[in-house]
Amino acid sequence: MTAFSDGATAADRGRAAFLDEVCTTLWPEQPADAPRTRMLLLPGRRRPRLVVPCEPRAAAAAVRLYGEPRSRHAALATRALSLVLRSGVGGAVFRDRVELPASDQVSSIETYLRAEVDPDLRISMYLGAPRANRKPVFQLLTRSGEQIGIAKVAMSPLSRRLVEAEYETLVMLDRADLHGVRAPRVLHYGSWRGMPVLVQRPLPIHDRRVALTPGRLRAAMWDVAMVGYPEPAWSDVADVVGSIGTQLDGAPDSVACTELRASLDALVRRWGEVRLRVGRWHGDWTPWNMASTRNGLLLWDWERSAAGVPVGFDATHYWLQSRVVHRRGEPRRVAGECLAEAPGIMTGFVDDSAAARVTALLYLAQLAARSLADGQARSGARLGDPGWWLLPAIREHVVTG
Repeated sequence: MTAFSDGATAADRGRAAFLDEVCTTLWPEQPADAPRTRMLLLPGRRRPRLVVPCEPRAAAAAVRLYGEPRSRHAALATRALSLVLRSGVGGAVFRDRVELPASDQVSSIETYLRAEVDPDLRISMYLGAPRANRKPVFQLLTRSGEQIGIAKVAMSPLSRRLVEAEYETLVMLDRADLHGVRAPRVLHYGSWRGMPVLVQRPLPIHDRRVALTPGRLRAAMWDVAMVGYPEPAWSDVADVVGSIGTQLDGAPDSVACTELRASLDALVRRWGEVRLRVGRWHGDWTPWNMASTRNGLLLWDWERSAAGVPVGFDATHYWLQSRVVHRRGEPRRVAGECLAEAPGIMTGFVDDSAAARVTALLYLAQLAARSLADGQARSGARLGDPGWWLLPAIREHVVTG
């Protein structure tokens, strides 16, 4: 289905392999003469990113509505591609196809979603880069291009835990008194062939945008941090390190695990009794998981959200990911700068400069433990191995302060 010509990257090949796995798992095979549904593979087999319906309006909407463009160039390219598809010539321009059993012929994830959400829905699928937590993510659309929902299907033990956690978080947030932040609401939660399926109502990402000022971002992060914490709560650094160590218990033994545990022990010896304010964090607050609109800050992908973490983790994650992913900064250098610039990064969250640096240090350790426990390096994730970029920064700061 997804054979490549020369020049495909490892990430492209990973996307192709993932597409084959999803199609095989979620659309069971049928006899060769069974009816098939054709979908467009964009931009093509060599660089697969998106699978969309052949209907022009649904295809154009699938391209236009998927996530936040990471640059002005990407936004313009997305708009141009959407216009081409809506014009009806997309099928002639983009020749690569994915063939799936017709939805009315077989029990598949598509028939399940039609039964639970809308009998006439169309689907599109995003093909993300290799990661341990990757899972099928579908846009649910009408034939005319209206977005009905976003569906996530958990095909692995890790993605099962994350989808279940996101469902529980969204239900909790729906009851919370959020002010400047809007999270998705649950449209459906169920199971297909033992795999959890979470369908979220779409957020209005095309509301008029407003500038994301530092003050607005800081207020939104405080809004999330206070969910479940009507009064200030505090923890010792040693307690936070204990939670990170518990997460690391799920990782296989490795040189990186041993080094991280040694750094955590040294951290406790130096700063174990330092008190830090704790609250809830989103867990993956990045420019591409949010949109700043006149009706509030829209924020999605809550699968990593957790309570009891130092206030300032979200601000640090946003800063680090913006520079490593958005700006393509050299990861090891950026990790070191994160610690050096922690007091400025956490302005408005942590007043004391020493506490700010310890908070940033704990954040890097938590991110490293997450990567090791998830097995991100084995999955081929670009930043999956913390041993070459996160651990050196942690080690240097623990040793030198």
